[in-house]
Amino acid sequence: MSAEDTIRKTVTENAVVLFMKGTKSMPQCGFSSRVAGVLNYMGVEFADVNVLADEEVRQGIKEYSDWPTIPQLYVKGEFVGGCDIVTEMTISGELDTLFEQHGIVFDKAAADKIREANA
Repeated sequence: MSAEDTIRKTVTENAVVLFMKGTKSMPQCGFSSRVAGVLNYMGVEFADVNVLADEEVRQGIKEYSDWPTIPQLYVKGEFVGGCDIVTEMTISGELDTLFEQHGIVFDKAAADKIREANA
């Protein structure tokens, strides 16, 4: 299976996927840590893909999304964005809306706390 096939299968078989450096329990870069931390804090169940473990996937995900950086968040097969976009969406409430639209379970009170802390 090609890297593109593996990526496509991963994003279509999981409601929420984070392609990141490291894992959700052991991020290996600050940007990946930030996005995984937001998702973990909000209680979102998500698949994590450690791009450092597979160079083909690391390069392939950039081509798949036409986005040059990692981490990359996908919800229901759609590319959402990287660290800056996910951070902005969290603070604005857009991430809550996206999760609600797609039936993704998350802790609304935790999301509100993130916004309060960044107000």
